[in-house]
Amino acid sequence: MGVLGTYWMKRIFVFLLFLLLAAAALFFFRPSQAADSTYASLESLLVDDGQVPDSFARALVPGLVEFPRDLGPHEDYQTEWWYYTGVLEAENGSQFGYQFTIFRRALSPPPLPLPDNSSAWRSNQVYLAHFTISDIAAGKFYFAERFSREAGGLAGAQADPYQIWLEDWVIEQVAPQQVRLQAQTDEVSLDLILQETLPPVLHGDGGLSQKGPEPGNASYYYSIIRQETGGTITVEDETLDVTGLSWKDHEYSTSGLSSGSSGWDWFSLQFDDGSALMLFQIRRDDGTLQPASSGSLIQADGSVQHLDLEQWQLEVLDYWTSPSSGGRYPAGWRLQIPEVDLVLEGRPLMANQELNVSSTYWEGAVAFDGTRGGEPIKAQGYVEMTGYAGSLVENDQ
Repeated sequence: MGVLGTYWMKRIFVFLLFLLLAAAALFFFRPSQAADSTYASLESLLVDDGQVPDSFARALVPGLVEFPRDLGPHEDYQTEWWYYTGVLEAENGSQFGYQFTIFRRALSPPPLPLPDNSSAWRSNQVYLAHFTISDIAAGKFYFAERFSREAGGLAGAQADPYQIWLEDWVIEQVAPQQVRLQAQTDEVSLDLILQETLPPVLHGDGGLSQKGPEPGNASYYYSIIRQETGGTITVEDETLDVTGLSWKDHEYSTSGLSSGSSGWDWFSLQFDDGSALMLFQIRRDDGTLQPASSGSLIQADGSVQHLDLEQWQLEVLDYWTSPSSGGRYPAGWRLQIPEVDLVLEGRPLMANQELNVSSTYWEGAVAFDGTRGGEPIKAQGYVEMTGYAGSLVENDQ
């Protein structure tokens, strides 16, 4: 999650992306002469070689996540995303993966006092969305990206009723614990209803998910897993009814990867026994892993076991090299969690699920199988991998 995607930086805007946002700011966030003394210049939004201003809030204290309030936006934090993925199946047996993520990025910290003559088009919030469809049978990967500002109704977020939108790409509550996702391009579209089956899962320490040793280098992070999903997917003018399971991540933070980090690997798996697993590991330039890497093992009843880095072993079994970016990505894994006697091996449902958008990363549908307590177990889900096709790191501590 979730840039991108999830784990907390998952979805952070990296250096190339920030350049695009800066260009958007110059176009969208131009104060009038009368307001020059009220608004900071774009350059003043960054200090000390990419550090964020101290007036943004930081994730420091566990136990602050509340619902429904925290379904919505947190504009006092610099970066936020609402991230949905799922593996779906049509009646003819065809499989599809999807990702639909809307990101929010603040260009300046609050409060933002507006002069009396300010334009309705003025905003310091920029929204970005990524939408992908993986057509597994055809071996085709469709991806799209769009940007907008939070002004004039173009993009925005609210908690109650829950709604996140970027133009006509929309996530919205349609009934209690039920949301509808709608997104489309010229080639593909989705229209899905997701039904919540378990309460939200808080990761880390009461929702405080640490990403490094520095104070405030953390996010507030929760997931809504095992959402029963039905609706339609359209690919190349063919519309199919689909069903399956979806996963939602929501994170908000004001921080960046610790110095010396190169990227991350994030896993979300939904098992056939009703349990689920999230884990992320942050890779460092020297080949080691950031000790703050962690995960959550969620039982079928919704109870959560926190996992520290030393509680799992993840071995790469295979690689795939992108013909587009040249990035060399893991394409097979062996995962062991000895404490719960879990042993899994998995692969992508198709190799090429690389997004070449404002930043290049791999995010796609996967399948795992193995044993838990000696009994067979299977899982499907999503993996996100960044930093394999050039650095995605924006160090802003």
